[in-house]
Amino acid sequence: MANLRGGDLSRLRQLNALSAIRTLRGAGPLTLSAIAEWTGLSRPSTKEVVDELMALGWVAEVPPTPGTMGRPARRYRFRADSGYLVGVDVGAHNVRAALADLDGEVMAEIRQPVEPTAPLDDRLAAIERAVRATLSLSGKTMTDLWTVAVGTTGVLNREGRITYCSAIPAWTGLDLAGRLREMFPCEVLIENDSRLAALAETRRGTARNVQDMVFLHVARRMGAGLIINGRLHRGFGAAAGEIALLPQARWIEAPEHLNDCAVVPEGTSPEDAAGRTLAAARDGDQVALAAVDRYVDDLAIGTAAMVLLLDPEVVVLGGGFSRSADVLLAPLRRRLEAVCVRMPDLRASTLGDECVVLGAIDYAVGRLDQQFSAPESGQALPQPFPAGR
Repeated sequence: MANLRGGDLSRLRQLNALSAIRTLRGAGPLTLSAIAEWTGLSRPSTKEVVDELMALGWVAEVPPTPGTMGRPARRYRFRADSGYLVGVDVGAHNVRAALADLDGEVMAEIRQPVEPTAPLDDRLAAIERAVRATLSLSGKTMTDLWTVAVGTTGVLNREGRITYCSAIPAWTGLDLAGRLREMFPCEVLIENDSRLAALAETRRGTARNVQDMVFLHVARRMGAGLIINGRLHRGFGAAAGEIALLPQARWIEAPEHLNDCAVVPEGTSPEDAAGRTLAAARDGDQVALAAVDRYVDDLAIGTAAMVLLLDPEVVVLGGGFSRSADVLLAPLRRRLEAVCVRMPDLRASTLGDECVVLGAIDYAVGRLDQQFSAPESGQALPQPFPAGR
């Protein structure tokens, strides 16, 4: 019996094993009795399943706490180091990657600068370098990798092709999923960056466990992500949340109010210009405050439309500009209160620039959970590393 791929395990035993894995992933170290209670298996069946999972490398015994008196009951945990996931954030100016274990705990992170005008192959090469760098930092190799989940700017279709991308013109029309599957010998997942940022906020950020949420991705590029009934909402054609493409919303031009403000010294890089305006507004500079007002005027149009349509519990201000939420939230709240039937809870992101890469990791973890929760008959699960590796 070499793995959980169904050939040597009967269907029932496979499902029992998956039930035990799900229980240990969700509840942490447990005794055999506790696992039996959670799974509904008999204690002898539970011991047999756990012994098999330990031999396969999916489960490990937890040593007793030092100083424990007597003979404590054995406890077992899911081996999150059975494999590894990489989340990638592909933006116009940077490629960020982070390596995590199967529980989504980040082990290494790296950022690769890339120019918006960089040739297509250069940007793809930067993605590969970033992924390999995170593996190298953690002493891992490509063979240890189960999933690469990528969040990218641009409008995607369900097959992972970029149908439109204003921030990276060379990206438009690219079969990104296909190119990355040629690059990485593992599962590859592709999603819009704003949607992954929204997912991260509900999994580990300021909107944890919120069921209905609008995420505002405010930075040098504007975007939005939607969580509806606790699930990432992609829409029929995977184009949900692309309100920036509506000219009347003025989201594409909105950051220029901050970039072109008179308080920004000549020669300031676009990466720093908006930050200088927001910092000056925080200090009470009237010219900067007027620029912020113009920016929020535009931000509020699309935000109000989504709030009136979806009636979310929470709106999260995230992305690069979320570091200046103290400057942006109050004027945004005033504009929404003036037009919204019910005012949602307006919050600042707690994840900052890492929201997309963390969302990509959470997306990969969610995919793994689906495999453990509802495997198709005969579905192949990833091969765990040998026990003790």
